[in-house]
Amino acid sequence: MPTHPITVEIEPRYLSDQSSPEENVYTFSYAVTVTNNSKVATQLVARHWFFSDSAGNVQEVKGLGVIGQQPLIAPGTSFQYSSGCRLKTPSGTMHGSFFMVTEHGDRFDAPIAMVMLEADFGGRPVSRVLH
Repeated sequence: MPTHPITVEIEPRYLSDQSSPEENVYTFSYAVTVTNNSKVATQLVARHWFFSDSAGNVQEVKGLGVIGQQPLIAPGTSFQYSSGCRLKTPSGTMHGSFFMVTEHGDRFDAPIAMVMLEADFGGRPVSRVLH
């Protein structure tokens, strides 16, 4: 069993058709999978993200839920969603945390490991998780 009751996996993808390198706009989507490894249902209440580009620009995003939802994740199951961000450079990073509450009222932050965002002008997605 993992050392943390929630695992978060991120799969980023560069969206060349929604980017404009000549205007310093690089668009990425990311698929998120949140897995509940505990024995109790746990609700994803809020998100806190940091998106950084290679020029040092940082965007902080926080708020209730994800994509308009505050999902209750049953034991041993996962919740998946997709979202996106824009950077001013072709590479950067994203990381953060989810604020979670168990059905027993226990509160905790589930960390989201840093992930590289890289525009691949060859057309294939690049995904690396930094530990």
